[in-house]
Amino acid sequence: MKVKMILPALVEARGLSFRPIKYSLFPPLGLATLAAYLPPGTQVELQDEHVEKLRLGDEPDLVVIQVYVSSARRAYEIADHYRAKGAHVCLGGVHVTTCPGEAAPHADTIFLGPGEETWPAFLEDYQRGEPKPLYWSGKRDLSCLPLPRRDLIRKERYLVPNSLVVSRGCPHHCSFCYKDSFFGGGRPYYTLQVDRALREIAGLPGRHLYFLDDHLFGNPRFVEALFDGMRGMSRLWQGAGTVQTILTQPRLLEKAAACGLKSLFVGFETLNAESLASVSKTHNLGRDYNEAIRRLHGLGVMINAGFVFGMDGDEPDVFDATVDWAVEQGLETATFHILTPYPGTALRASLEKEGRILTNDWDLYDTRHAVFQPRRMSPVQLESGYWRAYERFYSWDNILKAALTKPDLASGLRHLAYSGAWKKMEPLWNLIIKTGALGLMRPALEGVLNGMKWVSTGKEFKPLPGIPGPAAEAM
Repeated sequence: MKVKMILPALVEARGLSFRPIKYSLFPPLGLATLAAYLPPGTQVELQDEHVEKLRLGDEPDLVVIQVYVSSARRAYEIADHYRAKGAHVCLGGVHVTTCPGEAAPHADTIFLGPGEETWPAFLEDYQRGEPKPLYWSGKRDLSCLPLPRRDLIRKERYLVPNSLVVSRGCPHHCSFCYKDSFFGGGRPYYTLQVDRALREIAGLPGRHLYFLDDHLFGNPRFVEALFDGMRGMSRLWQGAGTVQTILTQPRLLEKAAACGLKSLFVGFETLNAESLASVSKTHNLGRDYNEAIRRLHGLGVMINAGFVFGMDGDEPDVFDATVDWAVEQGLETATFHILTPYPGTALRASLEKEGRILTNDWDLYDTRHAVFQPRRMSPVQLESGYWRAYERFYSWDNILKAALTKPDLASGLRHLAYSGAWKKMEPLWNLIIKTGALGLMRPALEGVLNGMKWVSTGKEFKPLPGIPGPAAEAM
């Protein structure tokens, strides 16, 4: 049996504003994990259109395509191509789960929800010659999850091949998030067994890891055991957490730093309480953002701050106010998004009821376009403000201003290197990618991440007894 697995390129990755480095970060782990379920002897190929041109002249027996909202049109084109050649085509992912009626005409089989239960069931049916047209996941269990087939990943094409996922979903219920629709009908958040997660980590080469979990800290008992197990591995890692975790779980945060946490994505979303309430981001309400930042920086952890524009409390001054605050706080990087009503979300249902959806062209659902009518500004103001926020935050003046908030020269230089390299070295990144030398940049990334010292700014924030800071670990 010949199997082909494909991650189609998002619209942005096929446009004039394509940033190759942005789409050369992480390999398609979901497809690599599904490949691990295939029976021995299966000929399998995995292609990621973000980093390579698809080879469409082949004739596989089974084609598996992962579909996101802004890659849907491209995914359907590829699916139709292979169905015309006689292949059995499977479509799954977030967009298929929320729009099954749209996806079904382009596939022989569609999958709704996560695939740990449905994919093995399909393979059994397929081998018997009785595949069903639809598989729906209601079970949530990672106890038998195999290790991803990393041998199928072309590691030289990614800056961070050592990415991994040790949980599924998120315990929170923000109205703009796809999570509730994708995990509907079962547990919205669940984890691997700790020993299984540690086994995968131990098998990864080098030092750097990136946890792609939506909320790594969602189960404190699990993640504390994970961090305890990672002590002594000399890892440097990045992941995502919440303001709530930072402020209410100090011991957990310190353990994370002690086992190598160097950079954390934090969804601040907005500085406006009314806007937070409008999207049910209740776990951020009443939280001291400044204190959360101080704690992370005090532990030597850099911050990638997430912000969303276009919520109902946002007015045209939100863009400059957000950037000014972020720079004053010394945030190393920021990721801005335009609020986007994805299919299946509570946000979309609300905006549809109010008649505020402007288009159903999924190509525009990339968080860079205004696809709904904002309450307190025009769509044009929303889009122009979004672009202005990026331009202002990553201007050299503001990068330098944020770097000058650091308590010492080394931390300031590190800020300049990290922020500047991400947004101000595009021609160099493009050259490195074209020459196949991306892997040579991993030691530089590790060096930047590992350079911040265990320092505190402002109020004292000491590590717990017996938990040394990252600088005390054996290197």
